[in-house]
Order: sequence, then C-alpha cells, then structure tokens
Amino acid sequence: MSTTSDAVDGRTRHYGEFYGLREPEGEGDVALVVGNCQAESLRIALEGGGLRTVRTPAVHELVAADLPHLGRWLARARLLVSQPVRDDYHGLPLGTAQLAAGLGDGARVERVPVIRFAGLYPTHAIVRPPSDASLVPPLVEYHDLRLLTTAADRLAGSTPRRWTLGPDAVRAVGELSRGELRRREAAHDAVVVSDLFDDPHFGQMRTLNHPGNPVWTELAARVRRRLGLDPHVVDPGRELLSSVHAPRAAAVIEAFGLDGDPVDEWVVEGRVVPAAEVEEAHLAWYAERPEVVSAGTARHADALALLGLS
Repeated sequence: MSTTSDAVDGRTRHYGEFYGLREPEGEGDVALVVGNCQAESLRIALEGGGLRTVRTPAVHELVAADLPHLGRWLARARLLVSQPVRDDYHGLPLGTAQLAAGLGDGARVERVPVIRFAGLYPTHAIVRPPSDASLVPPLVEYHDLRLLTTAADRLAGSTPRRWTLGPDAVRAVGELSRGELRRREAAHDAVVVSDLFDDPHFGQMRTLNHPGNPVWTELAARVRRRLGLDPHVVDPGRELLSSVHAPRAAAVIEAFGLDGDPVDEWVVEGRVVPAAEVEEAHLAWYAERPEVVSAGTARHADALALLGLS
C-alpha cells in the first residue's frame, strides 16, 4: 500500500519506508524497532548483517492513522525489537504484547530496556506531572533536583538550603540508578545493559537518558547474540542521539576517576546554554507550577535523600 502524493509531508517523507513510499534498502529479514526516542538509534545500530530495518515513528508519536501502516509492517517482520510498552498505550493497541500478536508465524520478539543512568548526571531527573505528563520546563527538558529543592523551599516560605555535591553522593545515586535499570531488565527479560555502567564514562551518556554510540554498538551486539545472528558492527558516521549534552560536574569526574574538566553549560541543538540561564528560567517556571515541584520531589525522594536534599 502506497501513500498518495497529496499526503506526502515532511514527516511522511522522513518515515518513507514506514508509510510505503519506498522499500527498505538491503537484503535480509525485516526488523521493526519500537520504543521512545532511543529506538531509532538502536535501529541504526542493528541495520544490515541480515536485517532490514524500517525507520518507525517513536511510539509516543504514533496516531490512529498510523495503525494500518504499522500492521502491514508487523505482518512482514521477522523480528520485533521493543522497549516494554504497556497495553493500550495512549489509547491505541501499541503495547509490546499487542504488537507481537500482529507478527506472522515464526517471527521473534526481543525486549530492550529504556536506558536511563543518572550516575553521570546525579542531580538531573525526569518528572511527569499527573496533571499533564507532557509538561516540560523551558530551555532543557530535564529537571535538576537542586532546583526542585530550592523551589520547594521558596514555595514553603523557607530559606533555600546550601548544599554541595560530593563524590560519595554521586556514587550512591549511580548505584541507585543501576539498580533500577537491573530491575527493569529482569522484570521484562530484556537484553542486559546495566553492567555497562559499572565503570561509567561520559562517552556512554550525553544526558541521563541519551546514550552515546558505545552503548548502542554494544546493545546491538547483544541483541544479535540473543538472536543467534552473526556479529555485525555499524558505523553510523555520526554521533547518535546527540541533540542535547548536559553539564559535567567536578564531583562526577572525581567519583569515577574520569578525564577532562568540568563543563558548566548545556548544549542544545548546537547552541550553548549557560547553566545559570537554565536555572533562572526553571525557577521562574516552578514558581508558577507548584504541582510539578510536588510531583518531582515525591517521585525522586530516594535520590534526594542520597544527595542530602530531602
């Protein structure tokens, strides 16, 4: 089934194979990789070596009109690689089990974890407010537990506390984060990556949930091993998932014995954003949204305690 010319916009062209504008290149079994923004990087790392992958919109971007296209590819695929997705995600049959039910006979399913590791960025967090899970702060979409604490103090009418990040706290948050990743891997029988962060370095993670090329290369190799496929290494010719780079704290460098100097800026789509600019914007944003502060401090209570911010 092809997409008609009058429906071809930029998004449709970008996902041309998915929408039937063209066939995926190469030879081999068709493979779908489904998940959040991490899925596309893994797809690139898996391409070739007996697999033909299909660039697919991130699961949170799929809409009802995409279901026929998704169903067509599931029927053709011999392999589905998926992050764990709950049934009826966003009101659509996009759960991993639901997608697996659309595969043909003999097709295989491999689960991979959503990769988050906070050890290199121990004060950073993701918060999904119950009132609106898509609500994110300005400039960078990551919350800083230090700023959440400052905002909570201000909202309570207290003097914001003074605090210094130390290497012991960095290692403690790293271990907490690894433990959470291990639990998710075990719960879903997912391909294991948590051991990669036993000896972490900045090349592995650009932010707490944006892995670098070394992680994608190794995860792809482990997926192939579980499938019994021959080794195949992809050089994408660029850095994957590289649109945002977080600051690097001196305490993190000390905690893990890393090379390099501290970095006090964010880099967002190539633009340098000073940490002070982010701090000012986020504190102003929190002052208008106390529900986000409450949700963040509750969700990350364990990390706040390890950091001495509870």
